[in-house]
Amino acid sequence: MDKLFLVSEINRLRQEKDAIILAHYYQEKEIQDIADFVGDSLELSKKAATADAAIIVFAGVYFMAETAKIINPNKKVLLPDINAGCSLADGCDPLRFKALKEFYPDHVVVTYINSSAEIKALSDWVCTSSNAKKIIEAIPEGKEIIFAPDKNLGMYLKKVTNRDLLLWEGSCVVHEAFSLDKLIEIYNANPTAKIVAHPESERHILETAHYIGSTSGMLNFIRNNSATTFIVATEAGILHQIAKETLQKTIIPAPTYEDNTCACSECAFMKINTLEKLYLCLKNESPEITIEEELRLQAIKPINRMLHLS
Repeated sequence: MDKLFLVSEINRLRQEKDAIILAHYYQEKEIQDIADFVGDSLELSKKAATADAAIIVFAGVYFMAETAKIINPNKKVLLPDINAGCSLADGCDPLRFKALKEFYPDHVVVTYINSSAEIKALSDWVCTSSNAKKIIEAIPEGKEIIFAPDKNLGMYLKKVTNRDLLLWEGSCVVHEAFSLDKLIEIYNANPTAKIVAHPESERHILETAHYIGSTSGMLNFIRNNSATTFIVATEAGILHQIAKETLQKTIIPAPTYEDNTCACSECAFMKINTLEKLYLCLKNESPEITIEEELRLQAIKPINRMLHLS
């Protein structure tokens, strides 16, 4: 379909249907540009919690839209493509996780927001990369902790909090794709550059970084730092916002093991969503996210605990 038609119809439909479009930084740039709000997982959770629209269209992946529905049971929550999954969420099986929790009954369970409603319902806390350190530090020193599902974020948290976390063996396929050797090559060619990385990245990438933080944290660092060149180790969708907001900066995407063309890492799940699917989603009010009330009531407890602390 013609892009101008899609943009016009999306604008018309969201007004007509009292809808708000929330988009993650990793979405295609056309979706970011038309969204009412663009943010990282924490920002989007907060926005979903305060949204007063009748319909929330979540341009992201399934666990994000599911979280919005958990927070807003009386609103219609839509996802442009129901197949927009997440390697972290998909890699944490609720039955296996429940068995782990039962084996360590005295542990406090902290789960990354990149997880299913079933996993959240088994948790004491939910966290994002923006507030994970704060949440771990809020748990009394004497309490042992299970952290899931991202082992890389977990190892980073062990280092910065000096806590002994029991980690689930999950990881993000996007953030494990960066090549250290290629990154060093690019840095040697740009020795004044600052390397910024998401804590879902592997340890050897994080050890090279001048700044480690959430997607929003990286944006703020680039925005406020005096350096003019930055090498960015996260999903390539963030580059669009950086280019829009920091016109005087040179942004170099961190290279991956396999890609010698665009040299960037993209989330195939995030890129499933398109402008046309966004239009059809609004037009047909489908796919709609549904969740059983008993599960929702269990899953919202650790989410609210996170939002109150944040």
